[in-house]
Amino acid sequence: MTRRLLRDYGSLLGLLLIGAVLSLLSDRFLTTSNLINVARQVSINAIVAAGMTLVIITGGIDLSVGSTIALAGCAALLVARHAGDLAGMTGGILAAAGVGLLNGALVAWGRVPPFIATLATMTIVRGAALVLTNGEPIVKTEGAYLWLGQASVGPIPVPILLMIAILLGAHWFLSRTRWGTYVYAVGGNAEAARLSGIALARIQILVYVLAGALAGAAGLVLAARLSSAQPNTGVGFELDAIAAVVLGGTSLMGGEGTIWGTTVGAFIIGVLNNGFNLMNVSPFYQL
Repeated sequence: MTRRLLRDYGSLLGLLLIGAVLSLLSDRFLTTSNLINVARQVSINAIVAAGMTLVIITGGIDLSVGSTIALAGCAALLVARHAGDLAGMTGGILAAAGVGLLNGALVAWGRVPPFIATLATMTIVRGAALVLTNGEPIVKTEGAYLWLGQASVGPIPVPILLMIAILLGAHWFLSRTRWGTYVYAVGGNAEAARLSGIALARIQILVYVLAGALAGAAGLVLAARLSSAQPNTGVGFELDAIAAVVLGGTSLMGGEGTIWGTTVGAFIIGVLNNGFNLMNVSPFYQL
């Protein structure tokens, strides 16, 4: 019984324990403003990690999401300059989904191992972002686009609401649709899934496209929050996303995992970072 509880709720218990310790060490930790700040900071990683969860459940991995974040933000602001904010946001998401499509095609049709395929696209996409911007940041100080990263609905910042909507959607996709069932089946036993009539290539491409699109959404939020997009944004974000997924109980071997677990994993990382900052721990030690 205890072993089952630890397996199913170990990450949540760990998060609660970390929160309890930090609340004793800092009287600012449990304030409303700080908790909202934690959720806002977590939102970017949680959105990316939701897509990463889908990929890892199928037995894959996506190392290109950090570069995709940069490309989406840069593409969105470049398009917005000439065609408006809505077109810019659409362009950013489409560019990111295109990266996911490339990853999926390499893995599903090209039979390239996911690690190698996405390591290559990580470099290619980063280079594309640098070429698009000539290595310079793109600044946007006004317009409806900034609402995505800076506005609030009541006391709740928009990035948090967007994170909640995406996590709910991803959970519904995995637990309530036949496509979600196929994702687990492919990760659990790809050959058995193929023999049962599941189109492996279609599922693999789908999860990479979704992962790319969600990384793009995170890139739009980040660019809106900072009022600028930089081609070097997102370096190392793929590691944070993978860490959140693994901390949440998703197996790197594929076949098991949940969005709720990934959410808890993302909050563990965010709460630890916030706690270190509240206690004035040097960033060098945090690394």
